Amino acid sequence: MNRDQMEGNWLQFKGKVKEQWGKLTDDDLDVIAGKRDQLVGKIQERHGLTKEEAEKEVSAWNARNPNSFFKTSEPLY
Repeated sequence: MNRDQMEGNWLQFKGKVKEQWGKLTDDDLDVIAGKRDQLVGKIQERHGLTKEEAEKEVSAWNARNPNSFFKTSEPLY
């Protein structure tokens, strides 16, 4: 996958994340930059969940979206 494809996929991915967790902002998603642990932290912060609740939500969401970027905690690019 080349950089242009990754950027396009990242934009689609960001849209899906915002559909699920509407309180996350574009700035939040820029900070997250594809890192699962960062997403969990922002979900906790914005939605008032415990770490365990946020982890469960992200894991369930990831299972429903098998093409998501969250394979590791490493950044996408």
